[in-house]
Amino acid sequence: MNDTTDQGARGPLSGLRIVEFAGIGPAPFAGLALADFGAEVTVVERPGGETRLGGGAALNRGKTVVQADLKSPAGLARVRELVAGADALIEGFRPGVMERLGLGPDTLLAAHPKLVYARLTGWGQDGPLAQRAGHDINYVALSGLMPFAARPGQPPALPATLLGDIGGGALTMLFGLMCALWESRRSGRGQVVDAAIVDGVGYMGTLIQALRAGGRWDDDPTRNLFLHRSHFYDCFECADGRWLSLGAIEAPFQQALMERLDLAQGASAAARPEDDCAQWPILRDAVAARIRQEPLAHWVAVFEGSDACVAPVLTAAEAPLHPHHQARRNFFMQDGIAWPMPAPKLLRTPARPGAAARASDIREELSGPDDIRPDVTRGD
Repeated sequence: MNDTTDQGARGPLSGLRIVEFAGIGPAPFAGLALADFGAEVTVVERPGGETRLGGGAALNRGKTVVQADLKSPAGLARVRELVAGADALIEGFRPGVMERLGLGPDTLLAAHPKLVYARLTGWGQDGPLAQRAGHDINYVALSGLMPFAARPGQPPALPATLLGDIGGGALTMLFGLMCALWESRRSGRGQVVDAAIVDGVGYMGTLIQALRAGGRWDDDPTRNLFLHRSHFYDCFECADGRWLSLGAIEAPFQQALMERLDLAQGASAAARPEDDCAQWPILRDAVAARIRQEPLAHWVAVFEGSDACVAPVLTAAEAPLHPHHQARRNFFMQDGIAWPMPAPKLLRTPARPGAAARASDIREELSGPDDIRPDVTRGD
């Protein structure tokens, strides 16, 4: 693992100045990504805000943290000074909070026309749900994509925060922010980026919608290779209770899979496996029984060097030790914890994670009581 957090070399976003209003979940992650790639990110925290769920020190790596009372004239004046020197602003409050503080986009863009004002919420700045509470699971549910993760007879299950908060939220907002900054170089004008998690998740579903439009996606799980009914696209339990993932969609990969499982004689003869769904139940039982005969380490060795599209299901503690992650330096050590390296990798100006934020690093200025809440449309 990479054991350094050196910031000696500037990243590709060097010179970009961001003011982030402290929040929870996806907005702090977006600021973290910008800081990792070299932007100068200043976080405006309320006193004591570092203890909140889904934000705080762990996501303030490489940022400058200041504390300010956003309800005091002095605090607001200082924040406006910070924004006046920034290229962009990030906020994740519920709709209307920034306007009530006198920090809404109309006010700030009037004084700073080139400012890019990025807003991240669960449901967006308008619409009938804009003021409703919600969480990652709710936004994904409304997108129409959750059934694509369903298993027979079970409710859909999703990895926490990854699809909604980070994919549909933080990463979508980051892309919008970069688009607006690029456009401002030509027009000399800033604009508002309205990033709603529910919108972003829906957009991420474009590939599936394209498959549906082309007749390549069947809503019937008995005929849909992605919906955990086939023998070649699912996770199967090994003898030691560990799990092996199979993703052999194309016919050559499926053939390689069945050969290494010593089940080639029972493999489908169809040119493409999705055309042979009638055989799936029998073949699935055979594959499941075969994989249960040996521990995970055995199957890892069996499929070494194979194009059968097989990978072990690793724990969070195991992943940093995997040879592939180590070869690509996909994790780095900080305070005794293995953290994921920023992605993607830029070969000439790579990201360099900054030092972890600590209480002693916070600049106390204009602090005072502050009951500004993070975006309650997210329920956090």
